[in-house]
Amino acid sequence: MNLALFDLDNTLLSGDSDFEWAQFLISRGVVDREIQEAKNIEFYEHYKAGTLDIYEFLNFQLSPLTRHSRAELDAWHREYMARHIRPIIGAPARALVKQHLDDGDLCAIVTATNSFVTGPIARELGIPHLIGTIPAVDVANGAFSGAPRGTPSFQAGKIERVEAWLESLGLWWGSFDDSFFYSDSHNDLPLMRKVRTPVAVDPDDKLRQYSAEQGWKVISLR
Repeated sequence: MNLALFDLDNTLLSGDSDFEWAQFLISRGVVDREIQEAKNIEFYEHYKAGTLDIYEFLNFQLSPLTRHSRAELDAWHREYMARHIRPIIGAPARALVKQHLDDGDLCAIVTATNSFVTGPIARELGIPHLIGTIPAVDVANGAFSGAPRGTPSFQAGKIERVEAWLESLGLWWGSFDDSFFYSDSHNDLPLMRKVRTPVAVDPDDKLRQYSAEQGWKVISLR
């Protein structure tokens, strides 16, 4: 059995699900366009530089979830999937996932984006496991608190979360003949170095250069 791990944003998606969710909320008048777009640009510049404070980012991104009921959020998410997400899932990405599933590989999305946003996307792609940043909820009513729970699935945190998930299945890295991780970002270098077969997907400049130096495979899903 092989292990196939996939980053989501700008890897399986030809875009960023967090950004698209923000754009959807802006279109709905839920958040202020000027504030949201300015902060998104600021966070994205830190992300590209590898200096993103993931907790500051999550506090900003998760706060709109706290102001609305789960029923309302779920209804919005269905509209968001139709308008913003399905159009940026390309045939090559679907084919790559299908190939790994058909091969009987254990497949998971590993993403820093929160699991409320990404859960339905994983289901749309047919990927049975999702390792995303977990938004904390009030167990009494299911409302989001606005804070993350546990280790965010970001940079080296992705390794911690993947290993905890594997342990929950009674598995570890040595359980697999091969292990793959597909990503576009240099922020994912910790996990890419951990697997046996890292694959750069439409990589950013830093990852493209590092992949060339290491002889890693580079592909496009666009």
